[in-house]
Amino acid sequence: MLSAASAPANATPSTSSAPAPATASRLANVASSPVREILALTARPEVISFAGGLPAPELFDIAGIRAAYDRVLAENPQHALQYSTTEGDPDLRTAIAARLTARELPTDADDLLVTTGSQQALTLLTTALVEPGSVVLVEDPCYLAALQTFGFAGARVVPVPTDDQGIIPEALEEIAAREKATLLYIVPTFQNPTGRTLPAERRHAVAEAAARHGFWIIEDDPYGELRYDGERVPCIAADPAAADRTVLLGSFSKVMAPGLRLGYLRAPAGLRRACVIAKQAADLHTSTIDQAAAARYLRDSDLDAHVAVMRAAYQERRDAMLEGLPGALPEGSRWNRPEGGMFIWVTLPAGRDATALLKTAVSHEVAYVPGAPFFCGEPDPGAMRLSFTTHSADEIREGLRRLAKSFV
Repeated sequence: MLSAASAPANATPSTSSAPAPATASRLANVASSPVREILALTARPEVISFAGGLPAPELFDIAGIRAAYDRVLAENPQHALQYSTTEGDPDLRTAIAARLTARELPTDADDLLVTTGSQQALTLLTTALVEPGSVVLVEDPCYLAALQTFGFAGARVVPVPTDDQGIIPEALEEIAAREKATLLYIVPTFQNPTGRTLPAERRHAVAEAAARHGFWIIEDDPYGELRYDGERVPCIAADPAAADRTVLLGSFSKVMAPGLRLGYLRAPAGLRRACVIAKQAADLHTSTIDQAAAARYLRDSDLDAHVAVMRAAYQERRDAMLEGLPGALPEGSRWNRPEGGMFIWVTLPAGRDATALLKTAVSHEVAYVPGAPFFCGEPDPGAMRLSFTTHSADEIREGLRRLAKSFV
């Protein structure tokens, strides 16, 4: 007779096992990102994808970044490989503060918290500010991952209507007067998904609404340095009307490399301290070596010169897409001309469904993101987001020729 210790590994247990607990209920109403799913479906190299908001990998300053890591590991490896403070590398925060100050947003290093990408900054702020049932105001359409973040927190997300210039101040005022909002999440410069830029007078109106109605503003600015035309518009965070209630999120993903996963938030002291505590529970601190390498890169290399090279390449790609859209889209389609960023927002004529047409487009080895998932309110089935940064101008032209076949 076999003892318990010598029983076969596949022996049937004498009693049935209880089922494992189910996943948390907060997951029930949060959908997976369709952008990530589309990227997985279009990973074949022969597909020209306008779906992902991906920086062009051939434009990464690989030599400069490698040199930064080499110097960090050669000069102070024990520090670079050790645990660090939650607030972030002092040298990196000093460099970020200098860059923000140069953009007419006076900032000290102590005003900043370094995060694992700006997406974590949004998650920390949500943890610090949003209770289940809290009202969160968003642009409609809105950045998808923000909707996911607020959904996980159990927020009641309320869409604010937009037009071709972004959020409509009169609509914001009416909704803010009716709802007791905790915060407004907004991407005012080269917005994801639409590429729109909020004019200065509307930014001031948003700041005044926040001061009048007492809600926080989370100003997300991942694309602000990628301007191709027009004049820079000051940050909402620079407006005195809402300086005490505006948090600015920034990122190195679009200008240095997304794989570094380095972002930051600039916030008033009390809220910043709450985010530090939330980050201690999340990951203790952002990667020490990556922060040190980024700080060294900013000290040894000219990031502004590198960004200028990126801007020139992306402007050429944007222009190639804009030139090709009239021949690629059905008559009656509309699209904007973004002054920067990564995206063009297209609206197909009535009766065309961008989601239904995606399968046909992929069969022609081209892809885009349907616009419907970006809406918190009533979706526009004819909307679609096209990203122009990942492919060369010639590849964009070929992709648009393939896209045209989808509408035949």
